Amino acid sequence: MNKTNTYIANRKNILSIYFTAEHPTKGSTQEMITSLAQSGADMIEIGIPFSDPLADGPVIQKSSKIALENGFLLDNLFNDIKAVYQEVKIPLVLMGYFNTVLAYGIENFLKQCKAVNIDTVILPDLPPEVYEKQYHKLFKKYGVAPVFLITPQTPLERLNYINNLSNAFIYAVADNSITGSKSGFSAKQVAYFKRIKQYPFNVPVIIGFGISDKQTYTEACKYANGVIIGSAFIKAIDQTKNISTAIQQFIKSIRETPQ
Repeated sequence: MNKTNTYIANRKNILSIYFTAEHPTKGSTQEMITSLAQSGADMIEIGIPFSDPLADGPVIQKSSKIALENGFLLDNLFNDIKAVYQEVKIPLVLMGYFNTVLAYGIENFLKQCKAVNIDTVILPDLPPEVYEKQYHKLFKKYGVAPVFLITPQTPLERLNYINNLSNAFIYAVADNSITGSKSGFSAKQVAYFKRIKQYPFNVPVIIGFGISDKQTYTEACKYANGVIIGSAFIKAIDQTKNISTAIQQFIKSIRETPQ
């Protein structure tokens, strides 16, 4: 188990916020990280922009396009994290696509992660079997754990396999779709959440995809250790001229009970 695992396991109702590096503006990544930490996020998922983000909906796709137009480079992202990680006391998790990591060099990527205290990454297009056979030893060498995704259609045998391979947390996709805000949960989704809660996972479970507001955050937290919010957050900060204020208002809208 790694530090992110321990952190999540010792807390309830984790609120993890996803944002895309170099979005909404060029050079905003450091401010995004520090403002999210100061505003009460429990964990930050930093998206590595990619031109073909297969798991992401239109909101995150657009943020990736803008980030790439802003000149995103992985080296710059690691430099941004290096500048702030010692003052940020919550876990930082990188989320991206394996093509980007392959192009950068897998060992170089893991080495840079270790240098800035990142021990958990989400790479949706890295199959668990490929990870286990080809990259497990390398990830272990640098103390980095990949997070694998499960969906409502994940069969029990595969869920058992993923559970035994996981060291940080499991990302439970709330629906059979790409990322994006939706209104509430269907009965099928709630039944899926209940199955998740009953399963004896070795690691914490975080629910993502379709979490958009206090209602869906509160409902999902009944069945898992917490949630990841991405698209709804990106919408909230997309056009803002004051990142810090927009972040504070968004976190407050999720955390606080309306009067």
